[in-house]
Amino acid sequence: MRAVIQRVSSASVTIGGQVKSSIGKGLLILLGVGYEDGQEDIDWLVKKISGLRIFDDEAGVMNRSVVDVGGEALVVSQFTLMASIKKGNRPSYIHAAGHEIAVPLYESFCTALSEALGKPVGTGEFGADMKVALVNDGPVTICIDTKNKE
Repeated sequence: MRAVIQRVSSASVTIGGQVKSSIGKGLLILLGVGYEDGQEDIDWLVKKISGLRIFDDEAGVMNRSVVDVGGEALVVSQFTLMASIKKGNRPSYIHAAGHEIAVPLYESFCTALSEALGKPVGTGEFGADMKVALVNDGPVTICIDTKNKE
């Protein structure tokens, strides 16, 4: 799994002109699911994201997690994160999981993250044409790949 995590003041996802989900202070997570991903990737990624200390403490130092600050999360599926650009200029998506694998793993990730945060997680709609709006706070953007844990 690959994730782009952005600390936001606010974020929303709109589908067909209707806002599907929106959050205030918290994390916008763009999630790519690979065909080799499984529950171990979900468990590791949820633990890493929920504990990621990227929110300011009283001294203005990034020392608090989204859990510590009572922040929200919005998770948007994004298969293009699995792109390979090793050959030519046209991205290849051979590493991206098909719907039959990706949808259950995306949903399981959202459920596990919701449990870790102790609150509902906003979502997009898998496979839909989505418009994502955000106010990146910092800016703070972190990229994580569960196949590259070092």
